[in-house]
Amino acid sequence: MSVEVGSKLRGKVTRITNFGAFVELPEGSTGLVHISEVANKFVKDINEHLTVGDEVEVKVLNVEDDGKIGLSIKKANENHEKQNQKKRSESFESKMNKFLKDSEDKLASLKKHTESRRGGRGAKRG
Repeated sequence: MSVEVGSKLRGKVTRITNFGAFVELPEGSTGLVHISEVANKFVKDINEHLTVGDEVEVKVLNVEDDGKIGLSIKKANENHEKQNQKKRSESFESKMNKFLKDSEDKLASLKKHTESRRGGRGAKRG
């Protein structure tokens, strides 16, 4: 499997620096995951996300003429993250629909109870 821009590969973290992590790819080549490409949120300390020896899935961002390979963990997981976000969204929508239905039922019950205490609609006042 060759290292081509856009391909997804599995690799092993071999070294961590304050600016990123070096990942050994199949066929023995090594690429760099810049700290900004580790997660979808701000990463202050890369050691909170990766340790030497971790197996990670990476996406190849670029291959320079001098052989340097730029990698991204967050872009390799984009489809997975989008699916999770869709599930969370659907879950939120179903919860909102249930909440609205429950609220309408409670309001109808409250209104019915309130009217019966007042004598209901059309009750004669004496």
